[in-house]
Amino acid sequence: MTDVTTAPSPASETTAGGTTPSGPAPRILLYSDDRTVREQVRLAVGPRISADAPQIVWHEAATPAAVVDAADSDRWDLLVLDGEADKSGGMGLCRQLKNELYECPPVLVLTGRPQDSWLASWSQADGTVTRPLDPIAVQAAVANLL
Repeated sequence: MTDVTTAPSPASETTAGGTTPSGPAPRILLYSDDRTVREQVRLAVGPRISADAPQIVWHEAATPAAVVDAADSDRWDLLVLDGEADKSGGMGLCRQLKNELYECPPVLVLTGRPQDSWLASWSQADGTVTRPLDPIAVQAAVANLL
């Protein structure tokens, strides 16, 4: 699992507890076996949800085992799962986490086509975004779920 954070700007200094004057920094676990997809999501969302919001702390995972381990052992504000990941897609992983974690955070699933929305609802996803990723749609979905 890779932690990806950007340095906070001087205007939004982070305190020891990971909070800023505008609140705690949101923690997002991002899963895809493709690093370019992970990068596209981070770039689409940006460093923060709004100008006055704290900077997002991203944690990346490239394997389903890393996602399950991270979700089980840490607190997350949002999980973003790639529904098109090879071997173990985000939809099956979403359903597993929703059924196994006591307090599963909201889950956003990236789907390959609009017709896959029904499958995302089966997986108990809280939201979906269809590829190709539209930065406005991705940021709106993330902001809505946070």
